[in-house]
Amino acid sequence: MNKERISFFGVRSLIITSLSVLVFSCTGQENRNKTRGDLLLVHAVATQSSFFENNPANEQISQVVRMMFQDSKGIIWFGAQSGAFRLSNNTLSKIDGIKSETGGRVTIHDITEGKDGKIWFGHTDGLSSYDGEIVKNYYESDGLLNNDVWNIESDTNGNIWIGTIGGLCKFDGVVFTTFELPEGIRDTTLGVSSTKMVHCIMEDSKGNIWFCTNAGLFRLKDNILHNASEKYGIKTNFINEIIESENGGYWISTKEALYKLVGDRLENITEQVTEVGKGIGSMSEDKNGKLYFVFNQHYLHIYDGKEIIEFEKPEDNKGPVVYQIYRDQIDRLWFLGFGGAYRLENGKFLNITKNGPW
Repeated sequence: MNKERISFFGVRSLIITSLSVLVFSCTGQENRNKTRGDLLLVHAVATQSSFFENNPANEQISQVVRMMFQDSKGIIWFGAQSGAFRLSNNTLSKIDGIKSETGGRVTIHDITEGKDGKIWFGHTDGLSSYDGEIVKNYYESDGLLNNDVWNIESDTNGNIWIGTIGGLCKFDGVVFTTFELPEGIRDTTLGVSSTKMVHCIMEDSKGNIWFCTNAGLFRLKDNILHNASEKYGIKTNFINEIIESENGGYWISTKEALYKLVGDRLENITEQVTEVGKGIGSMSEDKNGKLYFVFNQHYLHIYDGKEIIEFEKPEDNKGPVVYQIYRDQIDRLWFLGFGGAYRLENGKFLNITKNGPW
């Protein structure tokens, strides 16, 4: 297999705590769930967006941009160590009012859009929603399972699924419901980990909801949770992410390998080219169906359906240590992580600052 090596990240010795986190296992059992009361103390904050002024000394959106999300109106949202940001009409603004229960600053881990158009934020001290005017913050005191929220997903029924360091729950706008799942294994190689932590939640085009955990991959179908790892023969319990392919099937990133699942057939894509245990991270398809993915937290690869090309980017074209690869609605690929936000354009990485270019 031919491999073209182009250096992607400038400092290879930089060590980053992965966004990945762990979770639970189940064996085709029916969901056992319990409701943590129907009391809801909503912490509402009337908010205004803070607009940036030109500051040459600090042009990055944030030193650590963990992820981005584009909503149904085309508005782009950034989740960062320094908070949440909105890009609308080529103007970037910070969303005020998202805060911890004690009033402190939070790091945004994930963003999704609810069925009603509200934007939801999962962060280091709770869950928050924004309707364009008011931010509402939710904490354990309101029924949230755990304040340390790592990923969220809105389903077609209007529920918000919430993956925390302490397990999984969902919110219907009134009540938080906790799903009790068998515990997984704590990943001692990560700085943040637990036996119940959820890495990724994804609703597919058929309405199935998938959960990536440290106990394997699970699919919720017709309110029954199935152990997909056992069914399809995934050999590791540490599942990082799942995305649906536009060409059919699913891409699954794990600590051991990158898999393609089509029907009941599971294929190990990286079996001959990656070291076991190094891990596959974030991934995204481009408009041509090529898969971009991160290996070992540092190295970018592209799979075109036949071979894998490893990129090592030149020193004069720096990029971030990637936490997320994201494809926007006009088919541009973004790379978010330690070092800021970047886009891949004409084969090079373009640094996107507070002032664009958008």
